[in-house]
Amino acid sequence: MNNFAEYIKNYTDGKSVCILGFGREGKSTYRILDKYCTPKSIAVADLFDVDREKNGLPENIELICGEDYQKSLDRFDIVFKSPGIVLEKHPSEHKCEISSETQVFFTVFREQIIGITGTKGKSTVTSLIYHILSENGRDSRICGNIGIPVFDIAEGVTDETAIVCELSCHQLEYMTVSPSKAVFLNLYEEHLDHYGTMENYYNAKKNIYLHQQNNDTLWINSELDRKAVPSKAVTVSNSDENADLVIKNASAKSSDGNSYAIPVDDIKLLGIHNHYNIGIAWDVCRNYVSEEEFTKALASFCPLAHRLEYAGTFKGIRWYDDSISTACATAIEALKSVPNADTILIGGMDRGIDYTTLADYLSSHDYNVICMEASGKRVYDMIKTPDRDNIRYVPHLEDAVKLASEITAEGKSCVMSPAAASYGIFKNFEERGDVFKSLVAKL
Repeated sequence: MNNFAEYIKNYTDGKSVCILGFGREGKSTYRILDKYCTPKSIAVADLFDVDREKNGLPENIELICGEDYQKSLDRFDIVFKSPGIVLEKHPSEHKCEISSETQVFFTVFREQIIGITGTKGKSTVTSLIYHILSENGRDSRICGNIGIPVFDIAEGVTDETAIVCELSCHQLEYMTVSPSKAVFLNLYEEHLDHYGTMENYYNAKKNIYLHQQNNDTLWINSELDRKAVPSKAVTVSNSDENADLVIKNASAKSSDGNSYAIPVDDIKLLGIHNHYNIGIAWDVCRNYVSEEEFTKALASFCPLAHRLEYAGTFKGIRWYDDSISTACATAIEALKSVPNADTILIGGMDRGIDYTTLADYLSSHDYNVICMEASGKRVYDMIKTPDRDNIRYVPHLEDAVKLASEITAEGKSCVMSPAAASYGIFKNFEERGDVFKSLVAKL
């Protein structure tokens, strides 16, 4: 901790600092600045009002709230931007230094960090790697987009600590430091409402490896471009036999001759897509634990909430909550993974993604498809035909659960895998999943 405390103190000493966004990460930033640093001044800027008394902010902390909260950033030397804040201007257009918790934390600890990104699976892989390490007595910390600001764990880090960090595109967007061990799982259409194009979205994600060094390691999906990778790249695939790590048929095979048979009957993670996640976790973790230790810890790992989570059996139907699903591929994988799948609930906020692959899949299978909300209406219009009465549209989740309880065959399964964002309808995907489980339980 001494290195971190010394670095953050020197970094901010005598500077005017603005914390941009005062949610979970902004509060974490303020706590560290207040405890260790002596800046010239501290300000908090947020679109929404910040309660000074409730948040324990003294009178000398300037509050900048309202629609113009980003207009005065150039009055400061350093701005700590929270991931949820979308900058009105690119950092290059500002006179101030746009930084972040992640940037500072990685500058100090990058050699100890295993960073994980990707459109889907990053929370599962992050949690699984952390579980494997901690279950085997390894000093480890979990942080990042998983819901734990990196500054919150900084005080517990020693030179021996392994740091497992989930990284979103928003955290990576302006990063100039990459972790020594990076995992880039996959890339699907997502966040196009913010980035506009897949190229912009991809470019944000690439910062997980663009600033690596020669002796660092990157595990990267073999379908992704690797032209600018400065480190050792381990290509990963569930289909390409020429990849460095091939994960299929419930096994992972590395090009160095090592292999791992996934004990599918002894684990709680459902689905072939989770075999991919397990295979990558195994290849990363074999730097730290034995195969026996990995297998024992894997068997005790419980899937995260809202990720093909079994919600119970009600009215003779098995219900699964896959609220994390915001892409076509995850909805398709959900149907392939859930035992005896009969009905799927699709739809949410429409962010303009291409639903062709999902529509084609649903059109070629005989599932009950219940579409809801704006994106669901798009899917419904794409797949509904006069001869298929198992394609339905209802306005909202409550209507969808009620209909599903009536048309799903007894002994079969229904999965909510929306292939869409929850924003504008629910606070986040967690709330959507909780509402789904509550509605199901009331049956």
